[in-house]
Amino acid sequence: MKIAVNARFLLKGKLEGIGWFTHEIIRRVVNMHPEHQFIFFFDRPFDSSFLYAKNVEAVILNPPARHPFLWWIWFEWAIPRALKKYQADMFISTDGFLSLRTQTPTLLVMHDLAFEHFPEHLPLKFRWYL
Repeated sequence: MKIAVNARFLLKGKLEGIGWFTHEIIRRVVNMHPEHQFIFFFDRPFDSSFLYAKNVEAVILNPPARHPFLWWIWFEWAIPRALKKYQADMFISTDGFLSLRTQTPTLLVMHDLAFEHFPEHLPLKFRWYL
């Protein structure tokens, strides 16, 4: 099986909540399942320490998704194109965002629902994307 992973929060020396979660969970899954191929989608240059085993391939997709408008381009255009190109059987996104333009089965991880309960605490440009 080819499993694509949203790896954009795997930033060497800058791991925070979502990055740590992604690192710990995906590292273990990769090492427990050498029979599967993993394709890590990064949005910028990455550190090779995140390529946990020989069954991991890294791909940088543009643009760097660090602004709500760029998130939209990354998730709605770059991700669907890459999923098709690499013939992924599944897409895992651990940051709460996914593409609405792909037919590839997706596993989405939601870390909290604060944006639903307190949308006024988010900047307007973030609310627009949600």
